[in-house]
Amino acid sequence: MTKVIALFNQSGGVGKSTLTMNLGYALAKKKQKVLLLDLDPQASLTTFMGIDTYDLDKTIYDAIVGEEDLPIYSQLHLMDLVPSNINLSGAEIELVSALMRELKLKEAIAPYLSKYDFILIDCPPSLGILSIISLVASTHLLVPIQCQFKAFQGTDLLLNTVAKLRKSVNKNLAFAGFMPTMYDGRTAQESRTYEAIKEQLFPLATVFEPIPKSIAFADATEKRVPLAIYKPKHPAIKIFNKISQQLIKL
Repeated sequence: MTKVIALFNQSGGVGKSTLTMNLGYALAKKKQKVLLLDLDPQASLTTFMGIDTYDLDKTIYDAIVGEEDLPIYSQLHLMDLVPSNINLSGAEIELVSALMRELKLKEAIAPYLSKYDFILIDCPPSLGILSIISLVASTHLLVPIQCQFKAFQGTDLLLNTVAKLRKSVNKNLAFAGFMPTMYDGRTAQESRTYEAIKEQLFPLATVFEPIPKSIAFADATEKRVPLAIYKPKHPAIKIFNKISQQLIKL
């Protein structure tokens, strides 16, 4: 069965787009067929994958609002991508009055499920309709959490949202795990926060090894390539490989 995984946290700046690209690449290197969906109007994932957002004729917007076929860009670093741009910001308003709006993304990706092992969704940093339709379309939720006290405190709101969705429109939504990000183990606060994340969230799902804070991520995205291509011996590569292996076993 195709695993549709939403990378979601209502807080911004936790590295969702970077994680989506790098996890997708790690899965693709393991011979998995991977499709990335950019559901963020900021279109960071689209940019990181090397596509100019201003030159796009069709985006994910046309699929979920216009009910057209997914505009798939093939074989970008071994992955396929459905891009986004600023036009997607209008979808929040246009879907307000749409019939069965919560199912728009699920219906859009349904014809493509048999073609992929994994569909990874890069969600916007909000609890708006774009995030809701992403969670409704997903089989699993992967939560990036920055190892900062304030970011960890905001997790309660996310968990409450997931609980409500499970009761209503997606009873089978499961946690794929929690990914601590931008971790600097040299700081006492981040070390304490990481320990708190493990203690409080492990009963819900796996808390993965933290992704270290590193300028190499920014350098790789500037080059429009995954970290494993830009700097193959970076220590985060082993972590991505371990996480991808566990995702395959879901």
